[in-house]
Amino acid sequence: MLSNIYIENVAVIEKASIDFDEAFNILTGETGAGKSIIIDSINAIMGQRMSRELIRSGAKQAFISATFTDVSKTAEEKLSSLGYECEDGDYILQRTITSAGKNTCRINGRPAPLSALREVSIYLINIYGQNEGYDFMTADSHIKYIDAVGCYPELIEDYKTKFAVYSDLKRRLGALTDNIQDRERRIDLLKYQIDEIESAEPEPGELEQLEARRRLLNNGERIKNGVGRSYAALTGDEEEGILSRLSEICGELEDLSSLHPDLEPIAERMQSSYEELNDCHYELRSVYDDLEFDPEEIEQVEERFELLRSLSRKYGDTIEEILEFCENSRRELEELLSYDINKERLEAEYTQAKAELEESAQRLTDARKKAANDFSEAVMNEMRYLDMPNVVMTPSLTKCAYTENGCDLLELLISANPGEEPKPVSKIASGGELSRMMLAVKSIIAEKDEIDTLIFDEVDTGISGSAASKVGKKLRSLSRSHQVICITHQAQIAALADIHLYISKSVSEGRTYTNVKRLDFEQRKYELSRIIDGSEPSELSLKHAEEMLNAK
Repeated sequence: MLSNIYIENVAVIEKASIDFDEAFNILTGETGAGKSIIIDSINAIMGQRMSRELIRSGAKQAFISATFTDVSKTAEEKLSSLGYECEDGDYILQRTITSAGKNTCRINGRPAPLSALREVSIYLINIYGQNEGYDFMTADSHIKYIDAVGCYPELIEDYKTKFAVYSDLKRRLGALTDNIQDRERRIDLLKYQIDEIESAEPEPGELEQLEARRRLLNNGERIKNGVGRSYAALTGDEEEGILSRLSEICGELEDLSSLHPDLEPIAERMQSSYEELNDCHYELRSVYDDLEFDPEEIEQVEERFELLRSLSRKYGDTIEEILEFCENSRRELEELLSYDINKERLEAEYTQAKAELEESAQRLTDARKKAANDFSEAVMNEMRYLDMPNVVMTPSLTKCAYTENGCDLLELLISANPGEEPKPVSKIASGGELSRMMLAVKSIIAEKDEIDTLIFDEVDTGISGSAASKVGKKLRSLSRSHQVICITHQAQIAALADIHLYISKSVSEGRTYTNVKRLDFEQRKYELSRIIDGSEPSELSLKHAEEMLNAK
């Protein structure tokens, strides 16, 4: 579950540390106090896009940290697969966004890419906001809900595997049966490319070796002159050399060391230095004698280097990539030259793959049809409980072309009133109906997945009275198996919470600050009264609020 979120320099929030419990958590407060900023911050820690415009004015960066405790086995396995382990089962996800737009993310203190937050968070948190409600109004989104509750992951995986095989064979067969003229041109090009590479006979690592030899040859005169000068300095020419002078110093220090004991170790070190330099003198001589640069070799190396460089510009940066290109070209050429045999073989494989795909698709369609009927029935039951007694939901399943996700077009049709034919959600559902429908959908999905934390952002949009009370009871029921965090403007919902967090704002020295406070019983009475009256609490509204709290 999400046990804490720490927010720093995000919009009106300078610093806020919010602790959540594992049951039913409610956030209330006046409009503009910062409730939506908390949701934005949770979205940010889930790896979603966060505009740098949300960084608090005057701050260089925003920082968000979320602590998760007792995460599900699925979430732990996902974190482990990404290389993040934790002995105590607690995980801390952090994200810093700078004013320059740079993101820095960490999981348990270790650097993590933003994509890792996205991959992990879907196993930790599920957020329902108004955007998801709008998404549900699009028919294309309905099938993902059916697949989420359907118990047939192996059918989906089987279909995807067969679709990949089918698509590859279809592509290869199409390429094979292209215009004969195009095929002949391709054969000529492949022959030319293969011949160009094979005639050069490139060897792995050869380009790097040639480059090193080329650099040596092109700097031969400079190297020889430098080695010669170094050798001459050691041995001496017309003047006494370094070795000769150092030998004299060694002899003199050796004589004096018997008179002064401190000179003995210095004399030994000087002698070692002399011996080391003397060895260098012989090695320099050997190197100098071997430095012979043949102009013909320089020309040969340059020609070979340019030939391989020409191949690398066409076929790959390294010799290994060039050879791989050549091997792939040979296989393609062989396939094109064996056109008739390959065409017949591919056609047989394609026919078989298509038949297997059709069978797999039909099994998936049958499973989806049953899951859609069960899902619709379950949603209707939930919505009837949520004060929509006459609702009817009917799945419409039709065929389409084969895609990666199957060959099904699935849309959930709804009728909210008696006598009306079920129609697309976008044509029927009002804001309040859509909110309750999504709560019903989330309730059903929550029973199937292992996500610990469910967040509802203003799920009470467009509802009031008994409907709001039913929504609150449904959220409270969900909180018995999941952690529920909900932003609400309804007293009926807020009264049913286990934990009530109040979001307020204040102004100091021309700056706005957001504060988060956990309310006790008396404070909850005043907050519920404020929500009911929309003004200063009255004696009547306070009494009503107390009754609501005692009745939960």
